[in-house]
Parts: sequence; C-alpha cells; structure tokens
Amino acid sequence: MSGGDIAGLIAAGVFAVLVGLLAVPLLKLGRVFDESRAAIHDLSANVTPLLEEATTTISETNKQLARVDTITSGIAEATGNISSLIALFAATVGGPLIKLAGFSAAVRAAMSGLKPKRRSK
Repeated sequence: MSGGDIAGLIAAGVFAVLVGLLAVPLLKLGRVFDESRAAIHDLSANVTPLLEEATTTISETNKQLARVDTITSGIAEATGNISSLIALFAATVGGPLIKLAGFSAAVRAAMSGLKPKRRSK
C-alpha cells in the first residue's frame, strides 16, 4: 500500500463516520415530519365538527337576536305611548291646577288683607 491508498482509506473512514453522524439528526427530523403529519390529520378530522357546531351556534344566536329586536321595538313603542299619555295628562290637568293654585293664592292674599293687624306695644 502506498501513501495515497492509506490517505484514501482514511478519507473513506472519515466520510463513513460523517454519514453515520448525519444519519441520527435526519432520522429525528423524519420522526418530526411524521408527527406533524399525524397532528395535521387529527386537526383536519376535528375541524369539521367544530365548524358545524359553530354554524349552529351562530344560527341560534341570530334567532335570539331577532327576538330581542322584536321585544326592544315593542318596548320602544310602549315607552312612546306612555310619554304621550303623560304629556296629555299634564296638558289636561296642569292648566286647571295652575289656575286653581293662582286662585287659592289670591284668596289667601285677600283673606290676609281682611284680618286686623296687631299693634305692637
């Protein structure tokens, strides 16, 4: 064997060790890809029922919101009617009450003018 043959054998040995050392991380990377594929498969299998359930929930929520909107419009109408009733009552009773209060104040003033004043000693 010559010096070139020995150098070639050493280079081949170093290359074999290098391939052996690189094989371990490549195998681990392959396992990571397998786990990722399995996780993606599980996720895609579970997403469909979740989306169907979310669609049902949103549909029911929209129905409830429509009911709340109906109730709110009914309350707004009732509030408007009560406000009109209060305004009508104030206009109907308020005017005569003001006149009555003015009349009673005038009577009180007239009565106090008729009372004799006391003299101070």
